[in-house]
Formats: sequence, structure tokens, C-alpha cells
Amino acid sequence: MTFSLRAAMTAALLASVAVPASAEQVFNRIASFPVASNLPADKDKKTTTSAEIVTASEDGNTLIYSDSPLGAIGFIDITDPKAPKALGALTFKGEPTSVAAAGKKVLAAVNTSESKAKPSGMLAVVDIASKKVDLTCDLGGQPDSVAVSKDRTFAAIAIENERDEEVNDGAIPQMPAGDLVILSLKDGVADCASIKHVALTGLAEIAPEDPEPEFVSINDAGEIAVTLQENNHIAIIDSKTAKVVAHFSAGKADLEGIDNKTDGQLSFTGKAEGVLREPDSVKWLDNNRLVVANEGDWKGGSRGFTVFDRTGKVVYESGASLEREVARIGHFPEHRAKSKGIEPEGLEAATFNGQKYFFVLSERASVAAVYKDTGAEPQLVQILPSGISPEGAVAIPGRNLLATANEADLGEDGLARSHVMIYALGDGPAAYPTLVSKDVDGKVVGWGALSGLVGDAEKDGIVYAVSDSVYGMQPSIFTIDTTKKPAEIVNVVRVTRNGQPAQKLDIEGIALDGKGGFWLASEGDSAKLVGHGLYNVNAKGEIKAEIGLPADLLSGETRFGFEGVTTVGSGDDLTLWMAVQREWKDDPKGTVKLVSYKPKGKEWGAVRYPIEKAEAGWVGLSEITARGDYVYLIERDNQIGDKARLKKLYRVAVADLKPAKIGGELPVVKKEEVHDFIPDLKSATNGYVVDKLEGFTFDKSGKAFAVTDNDGVDDSSGETLFFAVDIKGTN
Repeated sequence: MTFSLRAAMTAALLASVAVPASAEQVFNRIASFPVASNLPADKDKKTTTSAEIVTASEDGNTLIYSDSPLGAIGFIDITDPKAPKALGALTFKGEPTSVAAAGKKVLAAVNTSESKAKPSGMLAVVDIASKKVDLTCDLGGQPDSVAVSKDRTFAAIAIENERDEEVNDGAIPQMPAGDLVILSLKDGVADCASIKHVALTGLAEIAPEDPEPEFVSINDAGEIAVTLQENNHIAIIDSKTAKVVAHFSAGKADLEGIDNKTDGQLSFTGKAEGVLREPDSVKWLDNNRLVVANEGDWKGGSRGFTVFDRTGKVVYESGASLEREVARIGHFPEHRAKSKGIEPEGLEAATFNGQKYFFVLSERASVAAVYKDTGAEPQLVQILPSGISPEGAVAIPGRNLLATANEADLGEDGLARSHVMIYALGDGPAAYPTLVSKDVDGKVVGWGALSGLVGDAEKDGIVYAVSDSVYGMQPSIFTIDTTKKPAEIVNVVRVTRNGQPAQKLDIEGIALDGKGGFWLASEGDSAKLVGHGLYNVNAKGEIKAEIGLPADLLSGETRFGFEGVTTVGSGDDLTLWMAVQREWKDDPKGTVKLVSYKPKGKEWGAVRYPIEKAEAGWVGLSEITARGDYVYLIERDNQIGDKARLKKLYRVAVADLKPAKIGGELPVVKKEEVHDFIPDLKSATNGYVVDKLEGFTFDKSGKAFAVTDNDGVDDSSGETLFFAVDIKGTN
């Protein structure tokens, strides 16, 4: 398929992602389960946990996932899928790497290796109801993936015997070689005596003496597909004879229209030729076709997925199409651009209501892409938000459910934990994405880390957003059409200085200047960025004035500076008001500054604003916007999920904004609570409450909008929530 044709098709697919047909059913997230809820009572609640591979009981009422850091498998009751309940965890002397349900049992592959050079492992058969180990089988090596046949008569386990990345720069061969294990099952119980080892040496072009099997999948005919990721190879084994019946190289892919430079900007104009696919997951689509996720490992990673037939013929190659769709919903991980981009890793395939689907999990973009399997070219129908770094997924078609296991646990106070996400297939519309970008001049507009909003003065439904220092080499102003569902970025203006990108700005606020341009507030960081400041740009984004802060104000500065800018008055009386996020050195505890600046007379002033006390972490301001007789401010804590307590909108009467000279006594303003955002953040997509609610504004008609900052998908789920807010009495 040519690049231009693919581009046209993906543009059409975006429309299907954005606005599903009314008759179409869609997947929506209905619950989010924090894996730390399953920590044993004797464990510190900050203990690192992870959900990697997930499976479901035969009745679909229990999810079981592998938790490698804890050395356990966890259980979740989803009898009511909208209200999942913790059922605890079963710990092992080893590292569970994969799980697969078999009737009333679950098989857990457990790595017990002394070292990479001396691999070992076992298969544990666990009763799901009692959560007790029935028996274990010695696997003779370090296991990775485990799968159970449809008729539950046998299981297949990939014995990876993974390489040591610190030896010889991670290059293979590194012995001992891996292989494939097949063993019989009866009522979910393994017959250890039936174990057969299938040698996979001598197949691959790359390090044929050291196969490293990664993932297994079994079709209806009892054939096992196994990926040899580091070897860039795929093999098919007949389970009855334990013989390799077909094998082929995963080959290479040529990529166009990608961002392959980690340079602080989003530019999808790069190319990469001859990239080894190095597939991770594999799933059979039928008895003749299989799909692989081309995550890559030590040399490759082609950023997408490939459908092969059993002979190795490429039936469909996604190329960069998924990565570009991910960019259009604000999930492209710029910090991984130079490496392997979005890194598709996990896969699931299932038939729901007569329609075949497969799901591609992007580890770095933290999304699950939903494709309809048409038998020919797959149709992208949705991109679902997931937790951080989805690793595995399980479909439960009998209940119209899908679950993803997300491995990253940031572990620190206020930061996101590992989660299992649950989705249901039902009548639309799709709840996510809430904001997408339209191609401009034939180019993909990537975006993320939105940090400030302002409404257009002349057009209803039009607002502008800015991005912060995540894209410090490409500061941008985005035009958003809020009348579209989801809202749509229809234009982008780059902020420039003397014709070049105005690098290293940390733009946190935007306001109209009344002359067709904008005022921008930049939060300084003397170690990495330019200092705190104000910038006046014209409609083309060209900086026309740069205003540094006065010395008497900077004498108390910290890194946490201006988090918003707005204007009050007009003409000679125009006054800019900036919200300082957190206490500076000269602020009394519990107060922050609202700083004023009058461009006409270059006059600075300030008042103090009383902030709420933090239950945990810190509390600060993240936006300021004026309308009518009031200035509105977002006050929030930096907590996530169940720990989030404060995400609120307050207002201060403009008449009370009487700035005093900086350095002297500053008056303290009174505030009035207007809106609690936590219910909005909980209900928007049924995920966990995100911490960075950073933008708020009104459009010309008085309709209010808010947006969250996704941190450029760095240590974040990447979710951006752009939503209307019901604010009374603002006109």
C-alpha cells in the first residue's frame, strides 16, 4: 500500500474513531481497578505492584493477572464489572510471568532462575476458588508466555531463557537456548509427566543456535504459533506431534511519516527503512492467519503490527498508520520517538456478537487500539485509553467485556499505580478520545501536555490551548473547535522568535491581547529553561515583546511560577493577572501570589490568594481566567486516583483585585468556591482521577471548558480530558 493511500485511509479511519455510526456498538471503559488494592496485609501500601498478563475464569466473573514485582498472581471479582473487588494475591518463591485460565484452574508460569545463565522455572496449577496451588511442574527453563488450547486438553509454554542485556551489549547468542514446552491437561490440571520439549534451534537467520521464544498462541486446530522476538522469527508447531510444521522470518518493514527524533517537537516527516519487526505478542485470527505486535527488542521494532498467513506471506502491514492515529489523539510518546515509538506489545483477539475484533496494546502510548478483522485490511474503529504501559488483555465475549493489564507502577506518593482497566461493548457514543487533531496542510498535528486555555473573542465554540515544556523545542498554540464531538484541533501556530522556534519556553497560560494576538505566561526553570516571563505574540505566533519579572519579585522565586494569565480591562487600563502556582520563599504559609502587570505603564503589583491545606503532597493554582465581574482560578492538589482530594474552581471578584507594590504588604483576597471537578474527572471515562487539571476558560457565549495536562505521555497514562463544565451565573 502506498503512503498517500494509507494516509487517506487513516484519515477516514480517524473519522470512524471520532464519530462512530449510531448503529455501531463501541467499547467504553466502565471501571478502573488499582492493583495495589490486592496487596497482602503485611505489605507496605507503597510496595511496587504490576499487572502484566491477565486472564479470566471460565464464567468470566474473575480476572487473574501476573504481578512480577510482587512475585504473585492477583485475583479480581468482576461479577459486577462496574465495581470490581479485590480478592487478594497468591505469592510464589519466584516471578510469575504469565497466566492462563483452564476451567476452574489457572496456570501460572513462574520464573525461578538463579541467574540469566542458569535459568529455571515451574508451572503452577492454582485453584481459582480456593487460591491454593494444586501442583507444580518443573519446566526446565525460564518461562515467559503460557496459553491453553480451546478444548483445554493441553497447554503451551514459551521457555525464553532470556538474554542478559548487560552482557555483550545484550547481543545474542547467549546460551542456554530457549524452547517450547507442551503438556497435557485434564480438568485444568497439568500432567507433569507428559511434558514435551520442542527444540526451536536452527530455524532463524539471527542467532539460530539461541532461540528466545516470547509469546505463544493456539488456534482451533491445536497448532501453536510462537514468536522468537530477538531472533525476528515465527514458528508454528503441531501440538500432537510436537514438530515444527512451518516457520518464517518476521522480516522487515519500511516506515514513512514517522517522528523518529527525540527532540522536543512532534514532526511526523521521518523515514526508516528495513526495520526488523521483532514481534512480541502473537494471536491467531483464524487457522490460516496470525497477527503479531512488532514491539522490537535489541535491534528492531517497526512500531505497528503485521498480519501473516501461515506460510509467512504478509497479508497486511500497518506500517506507521497506528502511530499516526495515536498522535492525533495526543498520545504519541515523544520521549520514545528516537527509539521504538509507541511500541505495540500486547494483543488480544475475540469475536463479539458475530464480529471478529483484535486489540493492539501500545506500551508507550498507553492505549488499546480496536480493530475489526474484515478478513482483508483491518478496520480501526476505536482507540481506548488504558493505564500506564498496557502489557496484556483478555476478552470475555460472553459478557461483552474486555480487560487490560497495565504494568507501570510509579509507586511514589500522589503518582499513578498499576491498574487493570475494564471495558464493555455496548451502544455508543465512544467516551474517548475527548480531543483529536485534524491534519493541517496534509500533515499530522501531534499534540499533548495542554496547559492553558482561552476563548476566542468573536467566535462561539472556539478556544485556544498551549502546550508546556514537554515540547520545549516547539511551543505551540492550538485552535480547538469545541462544537465537534470529540472536540477537534483545527489549526496550530508555532511560537517563534526571529523566525525560529522559541525554544525552551514552558508556556502555562494564554490570554487574548485584544489585537489579534496573545499574551503567554512561561513558567521558568533556571536549570533547564529560560526564566519566568511574559510574551506577547501576534496571530502568527511571532514574539513581539518579552517581559521579564522585576528583581523584587524574583528575589523570592522558586521553580513553580506562572500557571496562567488573563486580562482585565482594555486599552490603557488593560491589566494582566498571573497566577503563581505555589508558595514562593517570601509568601506566608498557605498563600500564593496573584501578580498584576499593566503594559501601558509597565507597572507590577500583587495580591495574596489563600490556598487550601494539602491532605497529602501539595496544593497550588493551575489556571486563571477572567469573565465578567470575576476572575476564576483552578486550585488543585497533585494527587491521583483515590488520593485526589482537591480539584476545584474558585472565583475572586475583580473589584477586590487591588494590587499592592511588590516587596511590601500584600492584601489577601477572598475566594468563593464555584465547582468541584473531581466528579467530572471520575465520570469522564471511568478511569482514575488524574492530577493535572490545568486549563479552564469560557468561549464567547459563556460556555465553560476545562482540560487536563497529560505530561506528554511521560510517566502518565497519556489521557487528555477536554470537557464542558456547567458553571452557573457566569454571564
